[in-house]
Amino acid sequence: MAESNFIDYVKILCRSGKGGAGSRHFHRAKYIPKGGPDGGDGGRGGHIILRGNSHMWTLLPLRYQRHIFATDGQAGGADRSTGKDGEDRIVDVPVGTAVFDAETGGFLCEITEDGEEVKLLRGGKGGLGNWHFATSTNRAPRYAQPGQPAIEKSVVLELKLLGDVGLVGFPNAGKSTLLSAISAAKPKIGDYPFTTMEPSLGIVNYRGDKSFVMADIPGIIEGASEGKGLGLRFLRHIERNAVLLFLIPADSDDIRRDYEILLNELREFNPDLADKSRVLAISKSDMLDEELREEIAKELPEDVPSVFISAVTGQGLTELKDLLWREINSEDNQVKQTLTHRDLDVRHRVEEEDNFIFQQEDEEDEELPPMTDEDWEDEFWDEESSVN
Repeated sequence: MAESNFIDYVKILCRSGKGGAGSRHFHRAKYIPKGGPDGGDGGRGGHIILRGNSHMWTLLPLRYQRHIFATDGQAGGADRSTGKDGEDRIVDVPVGTAVFDAETGGFLCEITEDGEEVKLLRGGKGGLGNWHFATSTNRAPRYAQPGQPAIEKSVVLELKLLGDVGLVGFPNAGKSTLLSAISAAKPKIGDYPFTTMEPSLGIVNYRGDKSFVMADIPGIIEGASEGKGLGLRFLRHIERNAVLLFLIPADSDDIRRDYEILLNELREFNPDLADKSRVLAISKSDMLDEELREEIAKELPEDVPSVFISAVTGQGLTELKDLLWREINSEDNQVKQTLTHRDLDVRHRVEEEDNFIFQQEDEEDEELPPMTDEDWEDEFWDEESSVN
C-alpha cells in the first residue's frame, strides 16, 4: 500500500482554539474621572470542523497534515470591545468517513453526505469582561473571566466505501472479474492471489433506469479477523453495505465450509455484519455440467439464497442482479441498520499509523483542568493576572 494513493485510515491530532480572556479595563476620559468598568468580552476559540466532500476518494491529504490546530480567540478590549474569534479549521474528508477516539477507540461521528459539517472539537468560550459584574454594591470590579481552554484530542479517521452490495470471498474467487462484467469498473484482474490491493466501486445497471453500487474488497483468508492477509484492513468497507454477496468458486473442495469460514471472519470482525442480508453466488460455473451442478446445489446452505454464475460467459448474471435488487429493497433489509460501526480495538488498528508520535513541547501553553459552564460563572482573574 505504500505506492497507492488510496488511504483509508489516518490518525491525526486536533486542537481547538482557546477562548480569549475578558478585559478588566476601566473607562478613562478627561471629564469622566470615574467612568466605571468597560472591559470587553474575549473572543471564542476556533472550532475543528469536518466537512464531507464528494470529490475526494481518499484520506491521502491528511496523511501529510497530521496536526490540525485552530487559532485562539483574542482578549477583550476597552469600551466593551469584544475580542476577535479564533479562526475555524475546516477539514474536508471523503463521504463515508467515520471518526473514532484514538485513545479509547470509541465511535465519535461520521460524514455520510456531501457538504455535511460536523463540529468535531468546539472552541473555548471567551471570558466575560468586568463590566458584566458591576452591581450597585460593587461598582468597580477588578476581575474578569478567563477564556475556556482548548480541547485537544487524537482521532482516527476511517474511510468506509458507500455501496449497496459488498463482495466477500477468498482470493481468486472471481470478485474483480464479476465487478468488471456487470459494471463499468476496471479493477485489476490476474491469475494470482491478492490481485486486488485496494477496494473499488462499480455502478451496476439494472433493467434500464435502475442501478445499485457494488463494492469489491481484497480477498479474505481464514484468520483475517486476527490480522492475517489483507482482509482485516479492508473489512471496514463492507460495514456500510446493505447486502453481502459471498462469492465461492465452483472448484472449491467444500463450498459450505468455505461459506462458514467467510461468515465466521465477518462475525469475529464485527458481530453486526452477521445480521446483514446475504446472497451466495457460485462463480466459475461454466466448468460444471448439469448433473454436477445439481449435486453441488444439494450441499449449499439453506438459510441463504444462492445462484450459479459465470462472469466470463454471462451465465446467471441476470438472475444474480434480480436476486440482489430484491434483497436490497426488501422490507426486512430496510428496517435493519445498514451503517454499523464497531469500536476500534488492537486488531482493527493500522500499526504504522498508530505508532506516529504526536507529542509536541509547547512551553507557552499551560494545561488547565477541565471546567464546566457553571465553573465559569464563579471563576475570575485577580488583579495581577488580568488583561489590560
